[in-house]
Amino acid sequence: MAHKVLLVEDDLDLGHLLKQYLEINHFEVHRVFNGQEARAMLEQQLYDILILDVMMPKEDGFTLAKKLTLQYPNIPFLFVTAKKMKEDVLKGLKLGADDYMIKPFDADELVYRIHNILRRTQRQVIQVPEHIQIGIFRFEPKNLLLISPRAQFALTEKESQLLSYLYQNRGSIIKRTDILNHLWKEADFFNGRSMDVFISRLRKHLSADPTIEIESVRGVGFNFKC
Repeated sequence: MAHKVLLVEDDLDLGHLLKQYLEINHFEVHRVFNGQEARAMLEQQLYDILILDVMMPKEDGFTLAKKLTLQYPNIPFLFVTAKKMKEDVLKGLKLGADDYMIKPFDADELVYRIHNILRRTQRQVIQVPEHIQIGIFRFEPKNLLLISPRAQFALTEKESQLLSYLYQNRGSIIKRTDILNHLWKEADFFNGRSMDVFISRLRKHLSADPTIEIESVRGVGFNFKC
């Protein structure tokens, strides 16, 4: 499954080239132009890593990094910037960056550094957003709540984890074994039956919105559509 990257870069040409190169190397890349747009995306999406420029309009990379370390402390990020003074590098690292690359840089080197960071952090729990809008529902993973205009459902922790995982991988076929290994840590018969119960519960909760579907893909797994 492709790692999801949020690229925060206001330079049109460089941003386009980086996005293309990362996609060629099998990353799923979303690109925004400043810190404000990045934070808006983080409220709706889960990402494995962020790539931040520093000098950007509206909200620069250093300001964004300060907010990231408070709200999403487990999401790794690195800076790619033309700011090469020693004090800038130290400031970026002190803000919690996992790496600091100075422009111009080799794109292959960036890919290797991203892979190294992901290897170091892959066992950490990904910080989920405060809320996610799924159709008519407001999903609050931390509070274990699924809220529609007419009802509010208190989810179990496993239901919340499962819905987060389905949403994170929406629009693509998700193998049963991937879900079980990720959430139950073992893909055996009994965990599979348990998962099916939680899938049924989520379908019932989400049935008020006909645009949302947890489609069963026979012999494979599920496709979450919203």
